[in-house]
Amino acid sequence: MITATYRQHGIVYTDHVIRVPLDHADPSGETIEVFARELVDASKVDSDLPRLLYLQGGPGGKAVRPANRGGFVGRALDDYRVVLLDQRGTGRSTPVNRQTLPGRGDAAAQAEYLTHFRADSIVRDAELLRHELCGEARWDTLGQSYGGFITLTYLSLAPHGIRRSFVTGGLSSPTANAADVYAITYDRVAERNEAYFARHPGDRALAARISAYLAEREVRMPTGERLSPRRFQGLGVGLGQRGSFDALHFLLEEAFVGSELSDTFLAGLHAEVSLAPRPLYAVFQELIYNQGAASDWAAEREYQQRDEFAADNPDFLFTGEMYYPFHFAEDPALVPLAPAAQLLAGRSDWPALYDVDRLRRNEVPVYAAIYHDDMYVPRELSLSTVDLVDNVRPWITNAYQHDGLKETPAVLDTLLRMAAEEG
Repeated sequence: MITATYRQHGIVYTDHVIRVPLDHADPSGETIEVFARELVDASKVDSDLPRLLYLQGGPGGKAVRPANRGGFVGRALDDYRVVLLDQRGTGRSTPVNRQTLPGRGDAAAQAEYLTHFRADSIVRDAELLRHELCGEARWDTLGQSYGGFITLTYLSLAPHGIRRSFVTGGLSSPTANAADVYAITYDRVAERNEAYFARHPGDRALAARISAYLAEREVRMPTGERLSPRRFQGLGVGLGQRGSFDALHFLLEEAFVGSELSDTFLAGLHAEVSLAPRPLYAVFQELIYNQGAASDWAAEREYQQRDEFAADNPDFLFTGEMYYPFHFAEDPALVPLAPAAQLLAGRSDWPALYDVDRLRRNEVPVYAAIYHDDMYVPRELSLSTVDLVDNVRPWITNAYQHDGLKETPAVLDTLLRMAAEEG
């Protein structure tokens, strides 16, 4: 393991790089790098603190990069050494993107490579990292959004590595498939649209005008590709986060200069919808649900049944956390990944990500924040998981949206107090 240490703003940062098998079933085969950054309060460097592994949301998202003690990381530093893992394929771990994936060979070879980047592999990476940092000692985990999915996989594959788990907005269903999820989340996205347009009532006609403009004209993004109406609809991906309403409104209010879409708007829109910083977010959006069956572009199939989401509907609706085949034809960051993505969407021999019997007998305490109005991880599925998985302590609240953990340290503080009350 390679390490480097530095200090700033009262925090000591230690960067760790370990080599792990690409395929954990073949430990003597090809290896890749996994990066993790460990943080500890500078005044507690010599203290015997437990470690908290933070499992980032996504899929395909690198860990947060805190520069100070703000937010939930600062709260965690009161009690822990905090380990921020760049899940394989992201951040400073061996990256997967349009620049690296073609080097794997043809589409079939690329698709096969990508099968090793799901939650089961991430958990096994984490276990190797735990042994490097903690020896045989267990650590706590904090899973935000997709990090909660990984948590359930961790409890399925290696519960002996965890003392207790915290989950925020990510208590997924071990049995639901992608089609099950989208059947609910499209409804939740429609609800968030209505809430948005209630706050900014003039934006519905404006959004419909933009969509019609894009259908009639060839408008180019700053990176040169055409902006389609459906890609514009994707601006709704953030509607389930607290600050998104005003940010979207401020973007839309500068949409036109005279009768043309403004450069300001197009640049701002591109920053929101480009997947260049996290291409795996689109590639794995459905694959994280696949167990023994293909997803077969479940979001697209559901979209085609939802007339209310048609891009030319005058009662305009944005779409949410859904990625479709057209993204792989339009986003330059995804175009080179399209053949592999198509193969993965049709693949049916996915191994199980969860051991349901083991989860039913789970002994690791899990403290879970379930957001009642969550647009991304439906409360219905989270509550079914509470019933299925033993030792889950839910905190159901409508005080926060999906990004509650990042909005305020109070979310993590509440979960930590729940754990402390149980001793």
